[in-house]
Amino acid sequence: MIDIIKMVAVSMLPITELRLSIPYAIGILDFSWYSALFWSLVGNVLITAVLLSVLEPVYKFLMENFNVFDKLFAWLFNRTRKKHSKLFDVWGAIALVLFVAIPLPGTGAWSGSLAASVFGIKFRKALPLIALGLIIAGGIVTILTVGIQTFI
Repeated sequence: MIDIIKMVAVSMLPITELRLSIPYAIGILDFSWYSALFWSLVGNVLITAVLLSVLEPVYKFLMENFNVFDKLFAWLFNRTRKKHSKLFDVWGAIALVLFVAIPLPGTGAWSGSLAASVFGIKFRKALPLIALGLIIAGGIVTILTVGIQTFI
């Protein structure tokens, strides 16, 4: 049980997410690939639900009460919209799935939740889209982890 808690905790961290929790669970904790994938997804989807619930109220509060955050978030959101709005205009909701599904640094549950917030995608729509992206990313990481472990 302690190992499951450790693994779920690793999958909830912003930089590591399931990109580390799956190899950690399979390679170090000796989990089966399906158990590692399942518990990593549980942690990642849980943190996504929390982030989607709190991001908007938190940044709105900070923007309304602190001038420095108002300027910072306005700059960050404008920059993000300029950089990624074409992708969202062309691909719509699928863009969020694809963004989360690529298991590289800077993508995943945390940045997908932020992107959903910036682009005004509401919780009821964002959570299943991000979860689908996490399932795809988790599958990729699991296949790579098992393949590398088998090769070694």
